[in-house]
This record gives sequence, C-alpha cells and structure tokens, in this order.
Amino acid sequence: MISVIFDLDGTLVDSEPNYYESGRRTLERHGVPDFTWEQHARFIGIGTMETLEILKERYGIPAPVEQLLAEQNAAYLELARTRTEVFPQMRKFVERLYAEGVPMAVASGSSLEAIDAVLAGTGLDALLTTVVSAEEVAHGKPAPDVFLEAARRLGARPADCVVVEDATPGALAAHAAGMGCIVVPYATDIADDPAFAPAGLLFRGGRAQFTADAAHDWLTARRTA
Repeated sequence: MISVIFDLDGTLVDSEPNYYESGRRTLERHGVPDFTWEQHARFIGIGTMETLEILKERYGIPAPVEQLLAEQNAAYLELARTRTEVFPQMRKFVERLYAEGVPMAVASGSSLEAIDAVLAGTGLDALLTTVVSAEEVAHGKPAPDVFLEAARRLGARPADCVVVEDATPGALAAHAAGMGCIVVPYATDIADDPAFAPAGLLFRGGRAQFTADAAHDWLTARRTA
C-alpha cells in the first residue's frame, strides 16, 4: 500500500505569513528592522533553526540561536493557534485518503510544538496522527532524514511512500529518500527549478492549479501500476 507523507507549512496550511511575522518581530527585537517578505521567502522550505542560524550570522546578532528560536516559536504559536488556514483542496485530499485508510504522516522542519499547534488549531490532528519534526532527526531538509523517519513510523518502505511538498528542499529530500513526490510550488515562479524535475506530479500553477481529484487520480494510478 502507498503511504503519503505531507510537508506542513506551505503545503497543507498557509503558515508562511505567520512564520514571516513571528520572524520579523524577533529580528526587530534584536535590532534588525524592516525584514521584508522577499527576504523571508528565500528561506521557505528550510527549518526554523537553520534559518535563524544564518540570520544570526548575517546580521551579527549576539543572542544565542536557542534564545532566538524560543522567541520566534512563542510569537509563532500565538499566531498559529488562531490564524492558520488549511488550503481547501488539501483538506479535501487528506479527508479522502483518511476515509480510504491510506497511512499518512506529517514531516516538517517546524518544531513539534508548532506542528501540534497548527494541526490542533485546524482540526487536522484528528486525521494526521503520525508527526515527525526536524528536531527529532540529525539533519533537516534537504537531507532525507524526516521523511525516512516518517516512513519508519508508518511501517512503510521508502519506495512505497509519496511525499507532498511545496518547496525545493523538501523535493530534494523526497528524492534523496527514494520516495515519489507530488509538488505544489508555494511560489509559481520556482516551478521550473531543477529540484522539481524528478517529481512524479508537478502542479506548475501551484495552489491555484492543485485539486484533490487530480492528486488522487495520480496516486491511484501509481498504486495500481
């Protein structure tokens, strides 16, 4: 049986505005004003810890990265519990797979606390009970660790897993894990990125093009192949 592993941020839910705002507030508190959405967008798909390590060095922030992470997580959790939206077609896709008994997991670069807050706040926690955070493995995306750990917890072979992703680090991680991949680019201007080339199904138009029916049809064809 095929198992499906979902990235969370930008794939299942539109959490990037919350990550941007929490990061902006944290950087501003440490003397970095005017952090723009365009600057934030370069880090989409990369774990929060890795992002903060880069920004700490870039801006010469003296505070320990652990402190920055704690501050950003606190700000993010406040926003995540009340302001996170599930992409409607993704919810439909998850509900359909759940009804069919397809094993599913979430594998994310976010902290466990942040993942749990988002899933609980959106009601997805009732459907997606297997969760892996990059905190729990040696290396975040684009390394395959989170996806391989998700497969292990599902009791599935990597070759029998399909990842649903929105960003290049996740697509690279899925390929490195030896898994199939459905890509729904968070930003359509990256649809031609070489990292997406191995994807089994690529929605070049991003979320506007993605439908649960199209993804399900492709998954069904893969299961019966």
